[in-house]
Amino acid sequence: VHFPSLLADPACKNRPLDLLFIVDSSRSVRPEEFEKVKLFLSEMIDTLDVGERTTRVAVVNYASTVRVEFPLRTHFDRVSLKEAVSHIAPLSAGTMTGLAIRTAMEEVFTEEMGARPATFSIPRVVIVVTDGRPQDQVQGVAASARTAGIEIYAVGVGRADVQSLRMMASEPLDEHVFYVETYGVIEKLTSRFRETFCAESVCALGSQGCQQLCVSDGASHLCDCYEGYTLNPDKKTCSAVDPCAPGRHECDQICVSNNRSYVCDCYEGYTLNPDKTTCSAMDMCAPGRHDCAQVCLSNDGSYSCGCYEGYTLNPDKKTCSEFVYNSPKLRATLFFHMYSSNMRSLALLQ
Repeated sequence: VHFPSLLADPACKNRPLDLLFIVDSSRSVRPEEFEKVKLFLSEMIDTLDVGERTTRVAVVNYASTVRVEFPLRTHFDRVSLKEAVSHIAPLSAGTMTGLAIRTAMEEVFTEEMGARPATFSIPRVVIVVTDGRPQDQVQGVAASARTAGIEIYAVGVGRADVQSLRMMASEPLDEHVFYVETYGVIEKLTSRFRETFCAESVCALGSQGCQQLCVSDGASHLCDCYEGYTLNPDKKTCSAVDPCAPGRHECDQICVSNNRSYVCDCYEGYTLNPDKTTCSAMDMCAPGRHDCAQVCLSNDGSYSCGCYEGYTLNPDKKTCSEFVYNSPKLRATLFFHMYSSNMRSLALLQ
């Protein structure tokens, strides 16, 4: 049977996905069969609108161990994705399908690894390809994954245990469980998945006047912008967002725009804390931070100078001079204070 190539078909434009392939590379999968699996992955990638803001793709390889070949955050174009797929090597022993699905939940579908937040409503989809019976429990972990919002498709090849496929797949089962006789004809599933993931999109026909992104829900469309831009009132063009606008940053004191991102800074007399967002008052009297000749007095982010006993502050408010007692003016002042003190003492004695 000949299955036409889909390479010339327009890629799916209207349904962004966070898509994970989980592929069985246990000992029962011969090297030439594993190459067929990789060809299936490559042809699937060719049908998808791959990109950071469209469909992201990850691959998990499993046997008795599980290996994340690459997460959702790594490749955002078809060429690099297919290159990465071409270098995947089989693991050889065991069929720990349950462990592979658990790894998907814990290590792949996380925001740190490139999954979009749930608020984005981007479907999280898993396609499991296996030719055997799981050697661990899949029913419970698959149920947990489905409860977490992950849609699971199970593809069985040759000797695959159909009951296990049905245990892991999402409902309705007739739309999520597939079976092929050999790896040699697995490519025919590509068209089935393309029909599932894609629909006619007005955005596939052109940008529809959108400056950056065209998002279609079938017959209609909306314009959108790349991250760091916002849609203008004309609903078609985009303007760079000021990341330092109120409510868009977490800086405690000063926000400094930096190429669609920002860094935080502090007012004079404060220093940036290790969290890079909040500020703490500096000790203005720390060595090297002031120019007082003798005594530095801290005062809420600023300072003033003083002098040791026996010295007086000069008019420059920084340096000090020794208290000189032979000054005529000073002698007159001291004599007046001494005379006044003596008169008060005599008055008390009387």
